[in-house]
Amino acid sequence: MKVLLAHNQFNQIGGAEVFYHEVGRVIKEHGHEVAFFSAAEEGVDSSWAGYFPRVFRYDGGSLFSKFINIRKFIYNRNAKVAMTKLIQDFKPDIIHAFAVHVKLTPAILDAARNAGVPVVMSCNDYKHICPNYKLYHHGHICEECNGGRFYRATVNCCCHGSLAYSLASTLEAYAHSWMNIYRKNVHTLLFASEFMARKTTEFWGANSFRWRMLRNPFNTPKHLLNGKVGDYALYFGRLIDEKGVDVLLNATSMVPELPLMVIGDGPDREKLEKQAMSAGFSNVRFVGPKWGKELNGLLRDCRFVVVPSLWYENFPYVILQAFAAGKPVIGSNRGGIPELVIHGRHGLIYESTNAQALASAMQTLADYDDQFIMHMGEMAKNFVKTEFNDDVFYKHLMEIYREVLA
Repeated sequence: MKVLLAHNQFNQIGGAEVFYHEVGRVIKEHGHEVAFFSAAEEGVDSSWAGYFPRVFRYDGGSLFSKFINIRKFIYNRNAKVAMTKLIQDFKPDIIHAFAVHVKLTPAILDAARNAGVPVVMSCNDYKHICPNYKLYHHGHICEECNGGRFYRATVNCCCHGSLAYSLASTLEAYAHSWMNIYRKNVHTLLFASEFMARKTTEFWGANSFRWRMLRNPFNTPKHLLNGKVGDYALYFGRLIDEKGVDVLLNATSMVPELPLMVIGDGPDREKLEKQAMSAGFSNVRFVGPKWGKELNGLLRDCRFVVVPSLWYENFPYVILQAFAAGKPVIGSNRGGIPELVIHGRHGLIYESTNAQALASAMQTLADYDDQFIMHMGEMAKNFVKTEFNDDVFYKHLMEIYREVLA
């Protein structure tokens, strides 16, 4: 089988790119031919880079340049031409699209339809129903665009806090809705959580689209760790408002004897450090971003991991990393988190905005004896080893591909 994978970004900068490349790795290791299609960028090391189209960077430039290039933001004809050329040369049996908005744009889906090649599309966020892709802005969940009221994105200035970007995203959403570009061009949408499928149904209507469940690939053997049951709680991830680290800090103040280590960086780091300093939290340490062996060392020796997200997380990789290290997770009840963290088995679930409930969960895992924490961590590790390995992922992926091709 020949598979063409399409995603905005080729170089790995986040979880979405990990997903893109991991799918390619698994497919290739099982003997299939794989081609990649992304936007052109500096430092790309790929034999397919000659097909990658140059795209307009909407996060820079003047307001005038943004205005005259807004059509490229919505429908990139250059990307469509480049995709058509790659399809002609590679002759894929199926196309697997990931995040294609703004850069490649859904214009490439038209190229696939015109060539008669079926498309499946993995949705890692809510961009297909929400102009700002999060269903969250300015500190709260937002579903105001439901019912096609995309103008609310401009009213709320919810896209990167920019009025120009919010207006462009509003026009993009109206254009794609008018063209019916997803349901016309995508044979099957792929979701990593049942929650995202339910939320999409709320926006689009029952039986109005075809979808299948496909959890993201995770190279479990690469992340397996063995360590001790430590005495500190651990957060690792971006420091940005939707991650709920401010709620975590408030909860930690109610458990003063439990140390908390915060790993990561982001736009809210300074504000969060000031929050901890002004409140006199002596049990909180911000250690900045850590990767590789440094991160593994701190993860291996913690007591448990906290995932306090306020937005509808779809499929947080940090949970799988924690499980692979044999660590239970305390997670909020948002999005797909409760589908991974089975309450009382792999960790604990709490009401996302309730700092007292989080503090109670943290105190509970702090009070449990080490043997119980180790037992809970082992159940989490066995779960990720059983459910998240290349063979399981490949089997599910091929079932979907063959179903589409049939």
